[in-house]
Amino acid sequence: MTDGAAMPELFTWEFATDPYPAYAWLREHAPVHRTTLPSGVEAWLVTRYADAREALADPRLSKNPVHHAESPGARGKTGIPGERSADLMTHLLNIDPPDHTRLRRLVSKAFTPRRVAGFGTRVQQLTDRFVDGFASRGEADLIHEFAFPLPIYAICDLLGVPAEDQDDFRDWAGMMIRHGGGPRGGVARSVKRMRTYLTELIHRKRAELAAGAAGGPPDDLISGLIRASDHGEHLTENEAAAMCFVLLFAGFETTVNLIGNGTYALLRNPEQRAALQQAVVTGDQGLLDTGIEELLRYDGPVELATWRYATRPVEIGGVPIAQGDPVLVVLAAADRDPARFADPDRLDLARRDNPHLGYGHGIHYCLGAPLARLEARTALATLLTRLPDLRLAAEPGDLRWRGGLIMRGLRTLPVAFTPEAPQTN
Repeated sequence: MTDGAAMPELFTWEFATDPYPAYAWLREHAPVHRTTLPSGVEAWLVTRYADAREALADPRLSKNPVHHAESPGARGKTGIPGERSADLMTHLLNIDPPDHTRLRRLVSKAFTPRRVAGFGTRVQQLTDRFVDGFASRGEADLIHEFAFPLPIYAICDLLGVPAEDQDDFRDWAGMMIRHGGGPRGGVARSVKRMRTYLTELIHRKRAELAAGAAGGPPDDLISGLIRASDHGEHLTENEAAAMCFVLLFAGFETTVNLIGNGTYALLRNPEQRAALQQAVVTGDQGLLDTGIEELLRYDGPVELATWRYATRPVEIGGVPIAQGDPVLVVLAAADRDPARFADPDRLDLARRDNPHLGYGHGIHYCLGAPLARLEARTALATLLTRLPDLRLAAEPGDLRWRGGLIMRGLRTLPVAFTPEAPQTN
């Protein structure tokens, strides 16, 4: 854009389709910009990489909504829809140290490298199960038939949700995604149903642990949180429910979008896709690993980092921010900043110097990032191996992106391919 270009309109459907030109304008002309969001809340957008990285780790920017100097009519319009009315506010996205330190320490045991690596077989089983569901048809919607169910069932397994209840979680999560940018009522109802279920499940698992189930103590995350609570870690029932809720909410939609956005980027960059396909076939794990990082940078699943609030007057990029003002770090803008990334609008799966902010930075760095990376690696490698001629079955201009503030993802991703021959025994 030229120096004389007018400021682009934000938060329209056209903007949702391709926000990167508008972010480029902001980085150049108004890198720390106060705007009115579609909800009516006024917030600061931080778009340059250096400012974004600094803001993400700034302890003066609190995650706790109690610091928000809310204007009339703004109450409840920040954060996850429905979490306030469902009494699910005390989770990692809404608290600061020392409570954040305590809760993150408890749940981090579920995401150690060894634990995540051990989950690889289950992720591959789920991946193959969903590909099996459409591979013989020659066409599919990769969002609803693949990218969406895979992380839902994976996180349910991790939490310890019984298999017979997991379809309910899929329905609730689907409601949250479908209405993420529209009326909040449907989302709030799903959140409340999830809250009721999680409370009941925690009670059930506590009773099972007290009774001493055969086969030793269960290894799922909810049981681990209960054991920690019962052994002096002071985890309240409400904290446990909120923790499980945010792991589900944050853990599934980010991975849906990583798989969906990543596949779409590959299909629109055939040379890069061909290189990755060749690497997968020959067992070159290196390009798959750097490729996932580049997909996170290029068109990542989280467009804006979750809400922060100034606890005192601060300056970001030389711009004064008043106490109580909301601050939104625009990860998508920071990760296309030419001051940090060479040729930032080009997809380069072999990019080495790539300290992207796709999963945040600082103490609030995404706890589930190792699991999301595992799921994305498994999903993309399986698609490229089993459906080698995968191609878009719609014009890019006909695709629609979900409206919303924090996440970035496609509503649908229609694809076509040569049908896979049925397996014979």
